[in-house]
Amino acid sequence: MKNELVARILHEIADRLDLEGVQFKPRAYRRAAEVVEALAEPIEDLVADGTHAELPGIGEAIAKKIAEIVETGRLKYHDELKAKLPIDLHTLTRVDGVGPKTAKLLYEALGVKTLDDLEQAARAGRIRTVKGLGEKTEARILRGLAETRGAVERMLLFAALRLAEELVAELRSTGLFERVEYAGSVRRGRETIGDLDILAVSAEPTSAVAAFLALPEVAEILSRGDTKASVRLGNGVQVDLRVVPSESFGAALQYFTGSKAHNIALRKLAVARGWKLNEYGLYDADDKPLAGEDEAGVYRALGLGFIPPELREDAGEIEAAAKAAARNRRGGLPRLVELADLQGDLHVHTQASDGLASIADMVAAARARGLKYIAITDHTRFAEVIGGLNVDDVAGQIDAIGKLNKTLRGFHVLTGIEVNVQPDGSLDLPDEVLAALDVVVAAVHSHFRLTKDEMTARLQRACENEHVDILAHPTGRKIGERPPCDADWDAVFAAAAKTGTALEINANPIRLDLSAELVRRAIGAGCKLSIGSDAHAPEHFEFLRLGVLTARRGWAEAKNVLNVGPLRQPR
Repeated sequence: MKNELVARILHEIADRLDLEGVQFKPRAYRRAAEVVEALAEPIEDLVADGTHAELPGIGEAIAKKIAEIVETGRLKYHDELKAKLPIDLHTLTRVDGVGPKTAKLLYEALGVKTLDDLEQAARAGRIRTVKGLGEKTEARILRGLAETRGAVERMLLFAALRLAEELVAELRSTGLFERVEYAGSVRRGRETIGDLDILAVSAEPTSAVAAFLALPEVAEILSRGDTKASVRLGNGVQVDLRVVPSESFGAALQYFTGSKAHNIALRKLAVARGWKLNEYGLYDADDKPLAGEDEAGVYRALGLGFIPPELREDAGEIEAAAKAAARNRRGGLPRLVELADLQGDLHVHTQASDGLASIADMVAAARARGLKYIAITDHTRFAEVIGGLNVDDVAGQIDAIGKLNKTLRGFHVLTGIEVNVQPDGSLDLPDEVLAALDVVVAAVHSHFRLTKDEMTARLQRACENEHVDILAHPTGRKIGERPPCDADWDAVFAAAAKTGTALEINANPIRLDLSAELVRRAIGAGCKLSIGSDAHAPEHFEFLRLGVLTARRGWAEAKNVLNVGPLRQPR
């Protein structure tokens, strides 16, 4: 799939046009990039039949540019913009503290073009000498460099899932495989993925391996054998295939799903019994096979209840599974929330602010996903680039939603808003306006580098506002681009629990905020969660799947999630 490449180029064009002071065009390119990012199908398929030009937010000019990228792997217009400012803008701006304007400033002042140039300048103490930056910015960039270097080499979960599923589907279509599944960290739902593992059963392993090597995505064969092979795809991702006997498939799936720490703990259980556990199966002291055909059998033989992949991090799940098995029930293992449990989405945007579609379009998309309700939570007009709602706009949207609801059957649209949390914790709409809405989502969009105490007080005050129902993307992080803000999260969670403010798991691929670790802590503090897509286009409801995976990694059950079950007003 070339979706990621197309979206990246379109995003960068928008940034470069912004730097040139071009009006209006940047927003069009960003909207087009967001649409491509959210596509479930390969953009090259749409280009092949010409339907990419029919996508929302994509006009004739941008459609031609998308086709050029798909067909040639590059874009002449993009190359022309890069020639004017010859820097690796995409990578540089992934570093916390470096936006497009800062990247341009660093190039003009210090000749910084690449990530290596940036690191050298920061370590040499030269960034602090640039007018308008200083020591704090330099220190922030140094902190962000390590995180960015790791993220540059990894895929976001959303892209990894789509790629893994696409590869598995292609292999299944050959008819050479009895079973084929992806494993590894993508199966566990990790936020970022380094490489992909695929496991298979085939009566013709040599032919199966040959089919894998012949996949159109393969750019380089790293190794090949009778039952396994390793390749590098055109996007740089390494993928390993292993063909195993059917009697070992469950053991192999468990082993290659990981995590390493989880597997070590399982092997210790086996060794304590005088047994052996590896990717081929579980064996007793006489090498007699005890389990291996399916994962559940491996866990059962070790005296454990089945542990879902998302929990396999050696974070208490084995102890909980042992209690479950001893009591002949789930015991300490949570009944993890599932995507099918979600009946609503309480964080949805439309073209009234920075979304790409109308309310009616978003309703149609939500219904197609099986949802029963959504809350329209457009942004307030806190920044010129957003173009959000003012007080009069809110009143108009409430009226429009009321009229729409009269035409709907089996679906309901809640009125809402996403208000900006000011540095002092106040909101940017008056209480009397918020009181008229069904759902108020509060979020931090600026001033992320307040002190820990200041940020804690800011979020606590937002929770204490009686009209705030949900604290959205609470840490403000963007994976690989912006670290989470510094706050006393236990204190924030205590405030949210006391006031009944739900904490969002924002399912946008670059956010997944709260993280799984903080989800678990929030549940422990008695907080309610809301899994929100933060949809800005109809296709973005697909993000809910990522939010559910993150919730599951945080041990969340359906009872912990606000938008599970039939509609009930958040307040």
